[in-house]
Amino acid sequence: MTQHLTLSIRTTAAGTVMELAGELDHHTAPQVRDALLGLTLRPGQQLVIDLKGITFCDSSGLTVLIAARNHALAADAAIALAAIPERLARILGITGLGPVFPSHPTAQDAEHTWRTVSD
Repeated sequence: MTQHLTLSIRTTAAGTVMELAGELDHHTAPQVRDALLGLTLRPGQQLVIDLKGITFCDSSGLTVLIAARNHALAADAAIALAAIPERLARILGITGLGPVFPSHPTAQDAEHTWRTVSD
């Protein structure tokens, strides 16, 4: 049974942070995809996907992460994943997607790194 997915979006100096919690699967991926399409990313900003609350991720969830990357790159923005749960990090490694996404222990670390690089 699929758990409810909660999604919150906030803006920081670095750009947008999307926090996800629950199961990211074929039932909930459309919700995240719709939210991504509604984001306006500016060149040079960073989209951070905070995954600390993710309890499960299937191939539909991975597809949404790739869509988020494509959305950011199309806007000439960067993307980073934050607080990747160990099981999801293993899946990203097995699928070869690990190197595609810069990752950070927390969303705050991602913002700090963005500020350091952009200065």
